[in-house]
Amino acid sequence: MELRVHSIHFDADRKLIEFISKKVDKLTTFDDKLMSGEVFLRLDKADDHSNKVAEIKINVPGTELFAKKKCASFEEATDLAVHALRRQIKKHKEKIRDK
Repeated sequence: MELRVHSIHFDADRKLIEFISKKVDKLTTFDDKLMSGEVFLRLDKADDHSNKVAEIKINVPGTELFAKKKCASFEEATDLAVHALRRQIKKHKEKIRDK
C-alpha cells in the first residue's frame, strides 16, 4: 500500500514516520485491497498536553475510510486512529460480503 505522511507546520523525524508506516501497513492484514493512504500530523493550538493530532485517510475500492485522534503523543494518536480504522475495515468487509 502506498502511504504518504504529511507533517503540518513541523518536521517529523524518521523514527516517527517509520513507526506510522509500520502501524498503517498492518491494516493490510485485514484487507489486502487497500490502495493508498495519507497521514496528516499536526499540532493543535490547545494549551493542554493532548495537542497532537493524527488524521489517517485510507482509500478502499468504493469508499474512503477516515480516522482522527488527538492525544499527548503522535504515537498514541496513531495507535488509536489505526485501531479505529481496523474496526471500519472489518465493518466495510462485512457489508460487502453481505451483498
